[in-house]
Amino acid sequence: MNKLKWIPMLACMLALAAFTSACGIQSDMTIGTQTFTETKIIAEMYKALIEDQTDLNVDIIPDLASSSLVINAMKDNDVQMATLYTGEIFNNHFPISGSKDRAKVLKEAQEGFQEHLGFTWMNPLGFENTYAFTVRKDLAETNGYTKISDVKKDMANMKLGVDTTWLERSTDGYPAFSKAYDITFGQVFPMEISLVYSAVANQQVDIVLAYSTDSRLKAYELQTLKDDKQFFPPYDASPVLRSDLLKKHPEIEEAIAPLIGRLDADTMISLNYQVDIEKKSEREVAIAYLKEQGLLNS
Repeated sequence: MNKLKWIPMLACMLALAAFTSACGIQSDMTIGTQTFTETKIIAEMYKALIEDQTDLNVDIIPDLASSSLVINAMKDNDVQMATLYTGEIFNNHFPISGSKDRAKVLKEAQEGFQEHLGFTWMNPLGFENTYAFTVRKDLAETNGYTKISDVKKDMANMKLGVDTTWLERSTDGYPAFSKAYDITFGQVFPMEISLVYSAVANQQVDIVLAYSTDSRLKAYELQTLKDDKQFFPPYDASPVLRSDLLKKHPEIEEAIAPLIGRLDADTMISLNYQVDIEKKSEREVAIAYLKEQGLLNS
């Protein structure tokens, strides 16, 4: 979608934040989130920890349409903090080596965003949200599937359901995947990404390409397969802040430090599930988790 179409929406959200400030609620910083659930839950965690352990007041602007819009808002200082994913470096923000090694990608994200954009990219929260090949748990147990390479012996008889756009991408889509794994499935069914979960759960297809922290993995009792040839780039989630904000308020980093390395994929799936399936609010889920972990003083 054309990024320009979202500029009026961002302007409206920023105007609302300014109105809130004018009504006497002074904000010291603003966190931006993308449209998907986990970024909103984590933003509420940041807000709760920062307000609990510092004197700062925090606003959240949700539902920014893309990571590029979040980054542009941070560059313009309309937003000062967000959760971003290390694979973002592959979106042409600055020159990179092209390595998919997790440690190297993190290092390039941390060094590149600091040098070129003035952002501090903190260490990961403990999970990544990337593409993941997924099957029903009963099928995985019956056939001994734990990693992608395991399905090669059955590929000719398997039906694959995938996001339509992934089939069309030459560098990191189906053609490149088939070459990397030497796997070609018997039948391929293009569909919207939102439909793949029910399609595999209902046995309309045998294997799908999903997102690794989607709540529907739990809802439909699906199992992700390890990307044993590291075909997909790592997308480790990290807090990212404007460096000038951290220089002015170093206490922010100390406040959110307990989250670093704490949120594994299963935890994030469970938290997403509480919002997406059980219909709890992002703030309710975030606060309950922080209290359960003993991270809030009040």
